[in-house]
Amino acid sequence: MGESKIDEEMKFRPRIDSQLWSEFIYAHERDDFSRCWLTLQCSILSNVKQGIVILADHGKETYTPSAMWPEQGGKPERLTEISERVLEEKCGMLVELNQTENILPVSIRSYGMAYPIMTGEEFCGLVALEVVAETEDQLKYTMEQLQWGISWMEVMLRREKEKNVKGSLERLKSSVDLLAGVLSKKSYISACISFVTELATCLGCDRVSLGFVNNRKIRVEAVSHSSRISDNMNLIQAIVKVMEETVAQRKEICYPPSIDDRRIIRDHEILARQHGAEYVLSVPFYDGQQYSAVITLEKSKGLPFGIDDALYCNSVASLIIPALELMRQKERTIPLLAFDGLKNQIKKLSGSEYTGRKLLILLLIILVIFFSLKKGDYKISANSVLEGALKRVIVTPFEGYIKDAFVRAGDYVEQDEKVCLMDDRELRLERLNWASKITQYQKQYEEAQAMHKRAEAKIIKAQLDQAAARLELAENQIQRTLLTAPFKGLVLSGDLSQRLGGAVAKGEVLFEIAPLDQYRIILEVDERRITDVSAGQQGMMVLSALPNESIAFTVEKITPITLAKEGLNYFRVEAKPSGFMGRLRPGMEGVGKIYVDRRNLFSIWTRNMREWFRLKMWEYLL
Repeated sequence: MGESKIDEEMKFRPRIDSQLWSEFIYAHERDDFSRCWLTLQCSILSNVKQGIVILADHGKETYTPSAMWPEQGGKPERLTEISERVLEEKCGMLVELNQTENILPVSIRSYGMAYPIMTGEEFCGLVALEVVAETEDQLKYTMEQLQWGISWMEVMLRREKEKNVKGSLERLKSSVDLLAGVLSKKSYISACISFVTELATCLGCDRVSLGFVNNRKIRVEAVSHSSRISDNMNLIQAIVKVMEETVAQRKEICYPPSIDDRRIIRDHEILARQHGAEYVLSVPFYDGQQYSAVITLEKSKGLPFGIDDALYCNSVASLIIPALELMRQKERTIPLLAFDGLKNQIKKLSGSEYTGRKLLILLLIILVIFFSLKKGDYKISANSVLEGALKRVIVTPFEGYIKDAFVRAGDYVEQDEKVCLMDDRELRLERLNWASKITQYQKQYEEAQAMHKRAEAKIIKAQLDQAAARLELAENQIQRTLLTAPFKGLVLSGDLSQRLGGAVAKGEVLFEIAPLDQYRIILEVDERRITDVSAGQQGMMVLSALPNESIAFTVEKITPITLAKEGLNYFRVEAKPSGFMGRLRPGMEGVGKIYVDRRNLFSIWTRNMREWFRLKMWEYLL
């Protein structure tokens, strides 16, 4: 039973030419491999009428036919529908096709068979065959062989992908090595020369040239194995023309060209003929906005330049040329950098893009013009302190002791209200002593007069006058032991409640009293604005304790006294407040503004900046 089944399967296997197998084994390119594989697959399956292999393009989401069998005489349009369905659904399909030829027996039917080519989960293409089958076993055998055969295509695609990845890694490693060599150089020119020399060594070139595009003109910055270049050299002029030809066509140019290449290569041919180069390759570099650099490679022997060389140059240039451009920008002078920045901004504003930026600049211009014409009040702001117009100090009239204190700091006092009482016991004893002495001297004086002792009477009279004076002094001191307020006001300082019974020295300050209806405002005006202030100017002040109320004032005096605060100098300006002052208290702080005149707003807001710039100009230039 097993042998009959094997014989039945063997009758579907035709003999395969060994030469076709050899071509398949040594096929390396994608199209050659696909053609040999499809030919072998269709030769193995004798019931295949035609087939097609469709593969994805490199790096794209498009699909193109890679091989067809037979190469001539087939009708691939019969497989279009099933191929499109497999591209959409990414799965194998089997459909019955319409019978177009009457030469086949009725029992034999035509089928469309298609399977996707997958590498892992990635869809890489499909294989579609038109087969004829009489029995279900024959159709099943064909489907199994196609599934086994697709594995060869998957292996080819995996090898191709691995080769591309390996090439990318090699290019990246080489690019990093070249970048390290470039960044180790101190100057821009030496970095360019190092780059082109290393690139010539890596690719086996006789000469590598690097040019940068600036204002639609190309300047050759470096030539390999050469430290000096001149724009007048015939070689440099020829290289510049080659680079211009490459940039004009916006694609790399290889000389000699391939058969199907239709690009203009006149300047490349002239360079090769006049300067002994057999192969020339020019690769432009695009930085996202325009072509900024071109690399031209020349060699006189060896293999011609290929796609891998162009890819390598692109990989290296995309990493190193931006670094070279940064080095060039750093070596430029500040005026050139400023000029280039201004020129770039003008280009952006003159183009059709950057609409938001244009609207913003237009709005700024309108605002500058508006504020240059619009006038406003010019006011000088200054920190302010409220002080009493006068301040009376109550001091100790003589040395003594505190007996009682009636007020302390913060209390309100009326005129002649008691504020402090000193101990008067010693003074009373002294007064009694001098009163008794006066009585004694009076008796002695009367006796001397009765006895007509004029000289002694005069002495006693003098002692009597002295005792009377000392008695009067004691009585005055007793009266001054009670200290009273000189006027109605507020006690600013002084608290004797903790010093009762304590000694005080003569002239010691006990209390400070200020009136509640007479004030002055002290303004700390910045020295940069003191020339704008004059006596008689009006202003307003807002206190921190009363932020909702403003106090009008008039400038009375500009003192020559300055205060150093936070690294700046301030002048002390005195002003007299006006209006209701019932809620004001000495020592309140706030902010005052002195009205100067009316000026345009732009001049007011930019004054600090203009004065700073003028001082710097005077300091460094004049």
